[in-house]
Amino acid sequence: MKLEMKDTPGQLVAALKPISSVGGNIIAVIHQRDPSSTAETLDVQIVLELPEGRLERLLELLREQGVDVVRLGEERLLHQSSLILIGHLMHTDLSDTVDRIDKTGFAEVTEISLVMPAIDQPSSARITVRSVNLDDMKEAIAILRSVAQQKDILMIEPLEEI
Repeated sequence: MKLEMKDTPGQLVAALKPISSVGGNIIAVIHQRDPSSTAETLDVQIVLELPEGRLERLLELLREQGVDVVRLGEERLLHQSSLILIGHLMHTDLSDTVDRIDKTGFAEVTEISLVMPAIDQPSSARITVRSVNLDDMKEAIAILRSVAQQKDILMIEPLEEI
């Protein structure tokens, strides 16, 4: 699910607590706050498992916390591919890189594992992208390839067969 909430301290915790209270299991949270942003809201993507029949209660609890559910859906992204990005990922706006995939509507970044050895050293990230079908996966990887070239990031592409 994709959530939109106020950009204030404690809002992320307020959004995650209801998931736990209805017996949900959080698999991944994708959230990066840009300190220079003037936006009053922020988007958070959450991948979760939820027991049968608990969704309506979860949505009610989220609304009570002032959290808007922007997108909600069952597993529709059937194809997965992982890539490695190496470079100054944070300085080149990792959130923008993720958004370029997520905004397609046919593919999403579902996992990021980031290593940052030192502030002046390149970081590396293992990024997992999921898509609706194989052609969409190829297009998502092409988008990442283009972004990597624009931002001078080395991309080691797919770690598995597409």
